[in-house]
Amino acid sequence: MAFETVKYGIIGVGMMGREHLINLYHLKNENVAVVAVADPHLPSQQQALKLAHSFNWPIQVIEAAKRRADLLVQVGLEYRYMPPVAKLIDVVKGGALGQIKMVAIREHRFPFLIKVNNWNRFNCNSGGTLVEKCCHFFDLMTLFAGANPVRVMASGAIDVNHKDEIYDGKVPDIIDNAYVIVEFENGSRGMLDLCMFAEGSKNEQEISVVGHIGKGEAFVPENIVCWGTRAEGRSGVKTLKAEDDRIKYDGLHHGSSYLEHLHFLSAVRAKGTQAPAVGLHDGLLSVAIGVAAQLSIEKGRFITIEEVME
Repeated sequence: MAFETVKYGIIGVGMMGREHLINLYHLKNENVAVVAVADPHLPSQQQALKLAHSFNWPIQVIEAAKRRADLLVQVGLEYRYMPPVAKLIDVVKGGALGQIKMVAIREHRFPFLIKVNNWNRFNCNSGGTLVEKCCHFFDLMTLFAGANPVRVMASGAIDVNHKDEIYDGKVPDIIDNAYVIVEFENGSRGMLDLCMFAEGSKNEQEISVVGHIGKGEAFVPENIVCWGTRAEGRSGVKTLKAEDDRIKYDGLHHGSSYLEHLHFLSAVRAKGTQAPAVGLHDGLLSVAIGVAAQLSIEKGRFITIEEVME
C-alpha cells in the first residue's frame, strides 16, 4: 500500500535533533521527508543541513512554526519505547502484577554530555537535572502507577561532576545525584535513584514495578525483562530478552526514538482516528514532577503538584 508522503520540520537540531534526522533517514522506505529545520545556533544548523544533504532530501531553514488547531501533537518521551521498557509496560497493562503499589527506577550513568553553549550546565537554562533528564522517568512512574502525582520529596546535591568547569566566569550548578519520592493519588509510590558519576554500572537503567500480585523488572541496555508472581515465588520468575526487529537505527537511546517515529507516523496516517502515543498532559505531568523535585531540594520539604501547576 502506497502512503502519502509525511513531511517533517524539526525545531532544534542539536544532538537529539540530529538523532531524529538519522531516524527519519532510516524510515525513508516509510515515505517520509524532512522539509524544514530551525535552530538559532548556526553550527547546529550547518551540521543538520550537511547531514540532510547526504540523505538527498530537500531542506529549508525556517524561523518559526505557526500553531494550527488541526495539528497532531505527540510529546517526545522516548523511554516508553525502549524494548525492555515497552515489554514491562505490556506486562503491567496485562494485569499480571495486579494493582501497582511501588515503582523504583535507578539510573546510574555517566555525566551530562557537553551541549551547545553548555546550556545543560545551568539550572536557569534546563530547569535542573531532575527536569531536563528525569522527566522521562517520572513519565514512566506515572504510567505504571496509573494515577496522577500528588506530592514529591527529594534530596540531591552536586558532589562530583562539573566542579572544575567554568563558563563565562560561572561554575555549573546542576546536581549530579538525587533520591526522589513521588506519591500518587491512588496510594502508589515511586522512587528515583539517580547518579551521574556511575560509569562502572552494568546497566544504566533498572526499573522495578511491584503490584499486589507480582513484580516486574526491566534492565537497559542489557534488554532483559523479568516478571513473576507472589504465588509462584522465585522459581516461577520468567526472563525474556526484549528485542524489536523493526528497529533499523539504535541511536543514543537503544532504538526507542526510531520506534517513537513509527508510532507518530501511524497516528498521522490515521487522520484523527488514532490518539498520539504520548499526549500533552503526559508531558506536562512529567515536567511538573521534575520541577517539584528541584523545589523540594531547594526548600527541604514535600512539594505538592498543585503548587507547581499554579
